[in-house]
Amino acid sequence: MLSECYADAVVVWAPAKVNLFLEVLAKRADGYHEIATLMVAVSLFDTLEFKEDSSGDIQLWCDHPDLSTGPDNLVRRAAELLRQRTGCRRGAAIRLVKRIPLAAGLAGGSSDAAATLAGLNRLWRLGRSALELAGWGAELGSDVAFFFATPAAWCTGRGEQVAALPLGRPLTFVLACPAAGLATADVYRGVTVPEQPLSGAAIRRALTDGNVEEIARGLHNRLQPAAERLCPAVAQVRARLEALGPAGQLMSGSGSCVFALCPGHAEALRIARGLRDGLDEGVSLRVFLVRSCS
Repeated sequence: MLSECYADAVVVWAPAKVNLFLEVLAKRADGYHEIATLMVAVSLFDTLEFKEDSSGDIQLWCDHPDLSTGPDNLVRRAAELLRQRTGCRRGAAIRLVKRIPLAAGLAGGSSDAAATLAGLNRLWRLGRSALELAGWGAELGSDVAFFFATPAAWCTGRGEQVAALPLGRPLTFVLACPAAGLATADVYRGVTVPEQPLSGAAIRRALTDGNVEEIARGLHNRLQPAAERLCPAVAQVRARLEALGPAGQLMSGSGSCVFALCPGHAEALRIARGLRDGLDEGVSLRVFLVRSCS
């Protein structure tokens, strides 16, 4: 996360993430799945602005008409959790500008929650460490803790156990996001736990070495077949990306976003320009050309 402190406000840029590897290891007693995943933060950002609110309330405004700003919103929940854990009773007026598509497997909500913990920690001068904030964030969602360990990390458990990894070189992606989103729970219900889960050791080495070809060979997402059954647009976009010949392509998280891993900017631009050709007229896409965060 990137942040700036002004005279009367703290501004935080909350990045999206992509999963280069996601394996399902087991079904847990608590209803979640045990997973192993390699995540990378990318340069598609929501923006959150935090200001003091003298009323002592938490107020949230968002420019996205489909996103609730009520108590169920992860930003509101993160702010209230921070107040509970620290005993702070100060208020905040929060402005959220959404750019990360909803229900796309890019963890926009989780990133916003992490940004809220970090932004209010700074606004209210609480002095809490990133490790503390990440631990509280894990209570809000499986991906929240990752955003305190960017740019890349190997995540296990339900995703909340995070081990940061170095990036051997910047990575370039084209994100293709169908208009139809997918609910994570629906996708996981369609997944069969493999008898012999794949190891992510090779792709972790390739990531730290900066070897794009080896990263591409190691791309894997156990959730992708289930997501494609639920949302045929995912399969169609993935096939179109494959036909354009990037280094590799994969669905991120539980979908519906599919990304192309590219060796450089020029190749990514070619793929982004050619992506819509050959798709059915009914398939609406948002396309982003992004890089891994530094």
